[in-house]
Amino acid sequence: MLFVIHAANSARNLDLTAGVIGTAIGIGATGSLLGAVIAPRLSRWIGIGRSIAVGAVLFPAPIALIAAADGPMWARTGALGAAEFLSGFGVMLFDVNLNSLQTSVIPDGMRSRVAGAYSTLNYGIRPLGAVTGGLLATTAGLRETLVIGAAGGVLSLLWLLPSPIPGIRSLAPDAPERQAPISAGRKRAGG
Repeated sequence: MLFVIHAANSARNLDLTAGVIGTAIGIGATGSLLGAVIAPRLSRWIGIGRSIAVGAVLFPAPIALIAAADGPMWARTGALGAAEFLSGFGVMLFDVNLNSLQTSVIPDGMRSRVAGAYSTLNYGIRPLGAVTGGLLATTAGLRETLVIGAAGGVLSLLWLLPSPIPGIRSLAPDAPERQAPISAGRKRAGG
């Protein structure tokens, strides 16, 4: 939803050229690369669960910067580039650590089925998000839709916080920080 809306907003409201928008997206790719490189180190420092939580906020929150962008061309371009960079960094922080966690807790024989179900939900919901975003942008406006999308993305943290994930420090099999949160989560889920 947000990618299409932010491209339309960047061209219409920010009056940026295709080249400037493409450069900002390239800056976002740099943020993604840096996030993928730093994710393992950061997870060792603050814990894998906290890294996932930080990524869950850092991925959508910067989109609000695009909605707030105003002023001279350099300021609008800088806001778009910063938002893309931070969002790219956040999505990699989230994805690298979540994929590592999933790999460590899902039995080998179930991994491809779980990955298939996860991908079906993740990619299957996107057309619905695109239609919803288009309808919302048409009725409320592009900037407003960006703010709503960013806020909605940040609110996804509310699903994550009550789970055992934020308490996981390490994926090492013998790490006491890993055993307590995961086994507590299995008890809750299993009854």
